[in-house]
Amino acid sequence: AMEKIYMSLFLLLVAISCALAKDVGKKETKETVGKETKETVGKETKESAAKPKLPQTLSRGWGDQLIWTQTYEEALFRAKHSNKPLMIIHHLDDCPHSQALKKAFAEHKDIQKLAEKFILLNLVYETTDKNLAPDGQYVPRILFIDPSLTVRADITGRYSNRLYAYEPSDIALLYSNMQKALKLLKTEL
Repeated sequence: AMEKIYMSLFLLLVAISCALAKDVGKKETKETVGKETKETVGKETKESAAKPKLPQTLSRGWGDQLIWTQTYEEALFRAKHSNKPLMIIHHLDDCPHSQALKKAFAEHKDIQKLAEKFILLNLVYETTDKNLAPDGQYVPRILFIDPSLTVRADITGRYSNRLYAYEPSDIALLYSNMQKALKLLKTEL
């Protein structure tokens, strides 16, 4: 039993030593980088600063080049203060219907272009706000909320039992509903 403890401690010390050695190696190479390499690194940094790369976690594959909000509260705040409609997509990672809709949404160039005019939020969890589940908690569902923070009950999908559900075959309807959300916004304000 004592041998096992000593062996475990020895292996732990070896693992820690290796990890520390790697860190020291990284620091040394950074310090001994030549002038040419430093210039190149500077150029790459400037290029990436011009086009900010958004964390994949916020888009979750619905449009990596789009700007997504992190929380429902942030989305409401931005919709109200930017005077843009909010589009909320409820989905689940392990739901085949959500995955199929995500693929259709992400590959539809016109939808991706139009989505830039919205405050965007996609949720893989339910909020406590009952307004976001007016006819039940199902996925995928997409709701539009205007800058006065009112859920647009007049912008729905094609199902009477799941008003805010969309399928990949409904992508044209979703696109026209996005246009409707923007058009109504202009005429009402």
